[in-house]
Amino acid sequence: MKITDRESYAGYDCTRIGNESLTLWVTNQVGPRIVGIELGDGSNLFAELPEVTIDCPGTGEYKLRGGHRLWQAPETPRVTYLPDDVPVSVAESPDGITFTQPVEPQTGIEKSLCINLPDQETNVSVQHRLKNCSMEPVELAAWAITQLNPGGTAILPQNNTFSDEHGLLPNRQIALWPYTQVTSKHITWGDRFIFIHATMTEGALKIGFPNPCGWIGYLRENTLFVKLADFERGREYFDYNSSSECYCNPLFLELETLSPKTRLAPGESLFHKEEWRIFDGIEVSANEELIAELVEDFGL
Repeated sequence: MKITDRESYAGYDCTRIGNESLTLWVTNQVGPRIVGIELGDGSNLFAELPEVTIDCPGTGEYKLRGGHRLWQAPETPRVTYLPDDVPVSVAESPDGITFTQPVEPQTGIEKSLCINLPDQETNVSVQHRLKNCSMEPVELAAWAITQLNPGGTAILPQNNTFSDEHGLLPNRQIALWPYTQVTSKHITWGDRFIFIHATMTEGALKIGFPNPCGWIGYLRENTLFVKLADFERGREYFDYNSSSECYCNPLFLELETLSPKTRLAPGESLFHKEEWRIFDGIEVSANEELIAELVEDFGL
């Protein structure tokens, strides 16, 4: 893993992290945010959204920016949308390079990303941390969100194992947000996979689900971007027990994973790790049989 201290990217002062196969740009002046990821000499796989904002009541505007971010669940505007417009601290360690936001005065929460990029591989490890620096316990979850360019298809794997020995009990659960049209042409409901087609021209949709398969992916222009995160059976998750979620609108598609719901005492931290894998030269369509073969080939 090669690190360059300072480099401008997408209008931000960034730390560049890379190897011969993959390059990431992580902001120094705001965040923590990963605003760029490029495979070889290719273009940014992440959406770039410098003008898109969300109102944080009583505080100002949260800038989406694009790329990858860490939020605090559950989604509450006064807490979740707190701006991250101040510089982060940067520290190297044997585990990777860590970018830490100053403690939020409104919540007492400190957010950080620890990034590790193995040599010569198109794999990335991102460790998300929320630390409770307040004087009171708080119930929350880490919420890891990646914004990707539209035009592709998200792949959401569905559990196909039995919940009981006879196959009589339900084995799947889906959470739908109120702005999601179940009959949307941008959703393909399959038996093994749900496909979200990021070709919307208006509106938005969002789907969440418990994900024992442990991965979600996005296929665009022959490149497959996969996020893996452990599903902890027996633990409770926010959003009707969703450990994976997908949001889509005309500007971007989001792949999201969440940690279990956790009660953090003062001084405690929770950790939520994602592994990213990027595969190039994928020449298959969003077809259940073809995707199932791909999943088996890649060991997902």
